[in-house]
Amino acid sequence: MPLAKRQAACREPVRLVVDSTGLKVFGAGEWLENKHKVKAKRKSWRKLHLGLDLVNGEIICAGLTTDDIGDPTVLPGLLDQISGSVTKFIADGAYDGAPTRDLLEARFGKTVEVIIPPPRTAVPSPQARHNPSVRDRHIAQIQTYGRLAWQKATGYNQRSRGETQIGRYKTVIGPKLRARNFDNQKTEAKIGVRVLNRMTELGRPQFQRVS
Repeated sequence: MPLAKRQAACREPVRLVVDSTGLKVFGAGEWLENKHKVKAKRKSWRKLHLGLDLVNGEIICAGLTTDDIGDPTVLPGLLDQISGSVTKFIADGAYDGAPTRDLLEARFGKTVEVIIPPPRTAVPSPQARHNPSVRDRHIAQIQTYGRLAWQKATGYNQRSRGETQIGRYKTVIGPKLRARNFDNQKTEAKIGVRVLNRMTELGRPQFQRVS
């Protein structure tokens, strides 16, 4: 069941920030380490993927995978949880590439604004001179004004709100997963996200006109 299915058409379109982090699995190895003070040979990790709506501050999509799954691979499943339009997509350089941009355009149309930093070694495409893509324009802006100026001009700095939400998850819910079964770990992470969303909802001011 999606975390926050946006049903109401009156809501503003989504401005989506996607990020991921590692969560340690509290498994048999750690149990032995705690009980017998034996150093565990290998730590197990899961990767938590979160999608934050900049409009209302809610986590509207999330997923838990093994730590060997790349971020772009998870993106289609995250977008499946969003009902409605996305007007802006912000993510780090792990999402750079045609597959991500083609997916976003196919889902939300050519008007979706995609803000992904190209790597420092990126070069413009052969068509950049006569028909530059968004990525080509980003590369040109970075080469002309510098990366920090590009971040400010495009709004990429708003990605820090996704990082803040991840830090909030680890502070409030914790950096570990207690469940041993992977399906249960997914449920555990989903419950944690719902708790954060509930806290966000309770902390959001409500205005009511009085006569």
